[in-house]
Amino acid sequence: MFGKSNESWLIVGLGNPGREYEKTRHNAGFRAVDLLAQKLGCKIDRLKYQGLYTQTVYGGRKLFLLKPQTYMNLSGRSVLQLSSYFNIPPQRIIVLFDDISLPPGRLRIRSDGSAGGHNGIKSIIAEVGSQDFPRVKIGVGGKAHPDQDLADHVLSTFSAKEEKDLQSALERAADAALTVMEKGVPEAANRYNGSTP
Repeated sequence: MFGKSNESWLIVGLGNPGREYEKTRHNAGFRAVDLLAQKLGCKIDRLKYQGLYTQTVYGGRKLFLLKPQTYMNLSGRSVLQLSSYFNIPPQRIIVLFDDISLPPGRLRIRSDGSAGGHNGIKSIIAEVGSQDFPRVKIGVGGKAHPDQDLADHVLSTFSAKEEKDLQSALERAADAALTVMEKGVPEAANRYNGSTP
């Protein structure tokens, strides 16, 4: 599967559109894919497929970067539209998103799996009809106390220290997504799983 130069890949960052959500925990995926676009010298600024996207080339492969604009719970609609149009199978759709079970600064790369309670991933699984897509989980930290509402937590912003740890994780998440594309999930997991700044 790896090394073919004629295949198309899609890297998706999950988040909510709107300035009020920009720096929230739930938008770690958006921020990671924006950083990736910077690294690749492109801008995610075309509005189509219910998302903002761009198309570039990396390692001889056609690469699409996507930020669904549907709000988190309907992210799969945007992913399905773009991947269907360009005939990209789930195994070549890499999703970057926030994970509250990991502390800020930690990453976890997986080749597939359930939604684990994440509504964006739940939507992608439902729309694409498969759990078999690689993902880069970006740690955003758990709730401050058990009684805190989960929605309030993921829509909250980071402390200064958390933000610093997150920044490093976002950089590595972008690199991890490219490693998945180039070398496969096991290599990316070996390199980045559990890594801290």
